[in-house]
Amino acid sequence: MATIFHITTKSEWEAAKRKGFYNTLSLREEGFIHCSEDRQISGVLNRYFQNKKDLVKLVVETEKLKSPYFFDWSTSVEDTFPHVYGPINIDAVKEIVPVN
Repeated sequence: MATIFHITTKSEWEAAKRKGFYNTLSLREEGFIHCSEDRQISGVLNRYFQNKKDLVKLVVETEKLKSPYFFDWSTSVEDTFPHVYGPINIDAVKEIVPVN
């Protein structure tokens, strides 16, 4: 199974489990949830999550996603990143990995 990854806080993940799905401010404002491939995690952490605590990495099985996902080009880092165009259903998340 193919996997993609999303960084969030433990409290945001706990709230998602209570709601039954995971969404983000970026979904409402940009139309998608930012994700990454495993090779991109360290760069994402360095760019967007410095000095943040209580982070977790969601391991998402793409075959179980109910929302579509696409790889889109990012001009800021000149690479393609997976974006989920809708909420992430809880059962698509196969593992929660503490980041710090």
